[in-house]
Amino acid sequence: MFSKWMTAACLLLCLAPAAAFSAEAGPLAQIEQTVEQVIDTLKDDAIRGEQQRQRLTELIKARFDFQAMSQWVLGPYWKKANVDEQETFMELFSELLEASYLGRIESYTDEEVRFVSEKINGPRAEVETLIVTRSADIPISYKLVDRQGEWLVYDVIVEKVSLVRNYRGTFTEIARKEGMDGLFEQMRSKIEDLKSRSKEA
Repeated sequence: MFSKWMTAACLLLCLAPAAAFSAEAGPLAQIEQTVEQVIDTLKDDAIRGEQQRQRLTELIKARFDFQAMSQWVLGPYWKKANVDEQETFMELFSELLEASYLGRIESYTDEEVRFVSEKINGPRAEVETLIVTRSADIPISYKLVDRQGEWLVYDVIVEKVSLVRNYRGTFTEIARKEGMDGLFEQMRSKIEDLKSRSKEA
């Protein structure tokens, strides 16, 4: 499931049509705005290698609410964790997602992304998209929260499976058995493994 989410997220970031919207626009428009910035970065021949990776990381992180995601993912263990542990988890979780999919952004071509609809309910919203590939259509929903006019993603749902819930089941089980230190150790190990695979690819 994680692999499918990773692939779909990459496709959405790289292949959606460009658009220009202000920060005061709705959630769908703001996601399109981020997509345009990502595509511009990928097409800019003056930015390559590590510089390009850093720019892409900044753009993607700016559209995700990692604190809200971390709170949901850790469940009851978020409140049990001290401030340092919370900060460490957010940093590692962000790095884990980056290591999992950022390096593959340029690997996908010829797919079509459709922005289907947006539903706004007070400070929360859901944007529905569809990635059309040669073999299948992949529905992806983004759940967002309004942070002073900025709509930030706190969950991604691929084919009705939640990214947050998927991680929550794994992380809370590790935290229960091994504590936060054990969870951090496993997250760091996974990150290093993903980075090693990326270098070998």
